[in-house]
This record gives sequence, C-alpha cells and structure tokens, in this order.
Amino acid sequence: MADEPIINQYLRYMLEKGGSDLHLSINNPVKSRIHGNIVPITDDIITPEFMHAMLQEICLPAYRWDQFLEKHDLDFAHEIPGLARFRCNYLYNYNGMSAVLRQIPSKILTLEELKLPEVLKEICAYRSGLVLVTGPTGSGKSTTLAAMIDYINDTYSRHIITIEDPIEFVHQNKKSTIVHREVGIHSHSFPRALRGAMRSDPDIVLIGEMRELDTIRLGLTCAASGMLVFGTLHTNNAPKTIDRIIDAFPANEQAQIRTMLAECLQAIVSQLLCRKVPKGRVAVHEILLWSDGLPNTIRKGQIANIRSIIEGNKGRGMQSMDESIQEILDKGWITAEEAYMKASDKKRFAEAMEAEENARLAAEAGK
Repeated sequence: MADEPIINQYLRYMLEKGGSDLHLSINNPVKSRIHGNIVPITDDIITPEFMHAMLQEICLPAYRWDQFLEKHDLDFAHEIPGLARFRCNYLYNYNGMSAVLRQIPSKILTLEELKLPEVLKEICAYRSGLVLVTGPTGSGKSTTLAAMIDYINDTYSRHIITIEDPIEFVHQNKKSTIVHREVGIHSHSFPRALRGAMRSDPDIVLIGEMRELDTIRLGLTCAASGMLVFGTLHTNNAPKTIDRIIDAFPANEQAQIRTMLAECLQAIVSQLLCRKVPKGRVAVHEILLWSDGLPNTIRKGQIANIRSIIEGNKGRGMQSMDESIQEILDKGWITAEEAYMKASDKKRFAEAMEAEENARLAAEAGK
C-alpha cells in the first residue's frame, strides 16, 4: 500500500475510525466527520504544495484536472478497489484548493438494514409519477434511494435509468435492467441526459440532482408522461419541497407548473439524520403520499393544508418528522436533547430534555 495515492491512506484510516467524510483544506490538518462531528485525524498541517499533489494524484482522467483548474469546482467518484467508493468534491476557498470526499458504501444496504419505513416498499411499486427524497446535505438521501432501487431490482422487472453526477451506488442487474449514466462523462448535462432517457423506453428514471430549472421541468414531464421518476432536493419537509419546485420557475409559468405537479406528485420522503446513542446515526422521516385532497391543495397553493393531510392519513403510512423523532426517542435510540434540536415543534420535546438534564446533574452530584 506504500505506492498507493496519499489520499487513499487517509481514507483507509478514516474508515477504520468510523468516519464518513474526509475534509482537506490548506493550513489545516486532515479532518474527518466521525459520528456527526468533524475532528482532526492528523497533526500535520496541509501545505499548498501537498494539497496540489494529493488532489491531482487521484483526479483521472487528466483532462478533469484541467477542468478543475479552469472552473475551480469538480465532482467525480474515486474508488479504492475492494474497500469503498467516494464522492469527491474539489473546490477553492479563501486559502486555495480544498476538497471533501464522502464514502459511498460498497454494499448497498436494504430497506430493512437501514430500518426505513415499511411504506417505502409501497412507493417502490408505483408505476408512474414523481417521488422526491429530500433533506439537507449528508442526510442519507442517496443511501435511501439506493435501497429503494435495490428493492425494485429484487422484486420487479423494470428498465431503470439513473442520471447522476457522479455515479454513486452501482447496481448489478437482477430482475430489472439498470443503466447508469454520469453527467460529464456519458452526457453533457442533466437536461440532455433526461431528454435521452425519454427516448430509451424507461420505466423508472432516477435524477441525482433536481436543481436546475430545465432538469425540474423535464423531470415533471417524464413523470407526467407515464414514467416513475425519483429525484432529490435539499429541502427539509413536504411543504418547503413543493414551494421550492414552484418557486424555481418564472412567475408566468408557476400556474402551469402547479397543475403539472398536482397531477404527477406521488410521494415526498423527507429525511434527517440524528445522532444515535451511544454512537452512530439513525434516520427520521416525514412521509407525504398522494391522497384525494393533495392535487387540489397543490393546485390552489394551500400548502399549509399539507400538515392536515399527513395527520389525517397516518393509517396509510404518512407521518410527520416530529412523530418519527418521538418514535426513536421512545425506543431510547437518541437523547431528548437531540430530539429537541432536530424537531420542528420544540415544545413537544422541551420537558423531556429538561428531565434528561436534571437526571444528568443529579447523577454528577451523586458521584
């Protein structure tokens, strides 16, 4: 291993410590996110020359390094064979070159292994429409989507096209046929890859990022034309997700987009990660499914009614984020303080957090 890239040595050490992300910045030590906290994993300070050498060493093919130097931003995948894949983001900051490398688990975990809600299997059976998995950066959206695609692959015969930048989880064909396309290598952009997908007879299209206006528009078009479209957004709940999609369009198009979204939206799964006791992390979810009242609510812009739809359909598998947080708190998987920090309704968890703090103080006083 002495001849392997320098970054690989740091990545191996990070994985041994249970880390998920490697953070590299000039004038700082090498750091890693371990169980949610970013901590130094070396004492050595990264110099500009060392950073340049580390980053260029794994940036293949060579033309991609030229792209990074020109655009000051680059996303690609890096693999340590037999160990793990990593999503690499190269960028520039105040001090110069910088990078974050996130582990993509080599094994695709199942819905059961991730302890994801059972209703996600029902969503996997849909034949058309738009399904959005949302949450902040690092909340496990890609992992959840990979588990859903894996379940479909195990259960149904579908033609699945994934469009990502970069490709993260690599699926082997089982019952389904899966085609992976990477933006920047297999297509110039998400919109162009989507237009190609529409002509390739897919049953399911997975869009790695729905950020650009044209990508959102084409995703809605695919969903409205009979495909099942999975996409991700960096929003924390269903109301904000619907608003984000509509607000992405110019004012003169928003009424039409509202109608399209009302007709094709099938589910929004919003996800957060909580710090687990004693270590690790566990996901919590808000789940909105299609119901009789949802299209009209979207069409009329009455987004505040989404909460009532979720509350009134718990029996179908819908749930609010705070209910999901309450469930894992009751199981003892997280602390009351963590529940309070992640909750929308802080009052719901304030009493439990106060009791937890009083118990801690009493235990310390008794020592």
